[in-house]
Amino acid sequence: MLKDGTYAAWFKTALGQGTGIVHLAHGKIWGRDAIMTYDGDCEVDGNRFTATLTTRRHSDGLPTVFGDDQELAVKIEGTCAGKLATYAGTAEQFPGVILEGVLLFSEQHQPGAAQANEPIPTFSPAKLPKLPKRSR
Repeated sequence: MLKDGTYAAWFKTALGQGTGIVHLAHGKIWGRDAIMTYDGDCEVDGNRFTATLTTRRHSDGLPTVFGDDQELAVKIEGTCAGKLATYAGTAEQFPGVILEGVLLFSEQHQPGAAQANEPIPTFSPAKLPKLPKRSR
């Protein structure tokens, strides 16, 4: 079941691929990547989900995975198994171009991770692994 929280996102079309961050809460979905922001509605039914998103460009330069459109209406549907969800979708503006992607649920607390009230460990370059010596 796709649950509320933060997800790492990977997505692709025949034109390119990208990564981003997606948040899901109370039937809403939103996020961003290096080029676009996206937001919309998400409906979960057991291990299946559907979402309708609007994407908006926030940075000039690179084309999106759909081309170079400024705003897109994207519909996706997928399934979730544990912490991994896969999906496929299309954008109204680019009929026939299939978007495929993966969402990986991000745990809020990582074992061994520093907490906000713990002191920040001191950086010591001497503790870094040594590279093997190269022969010339």
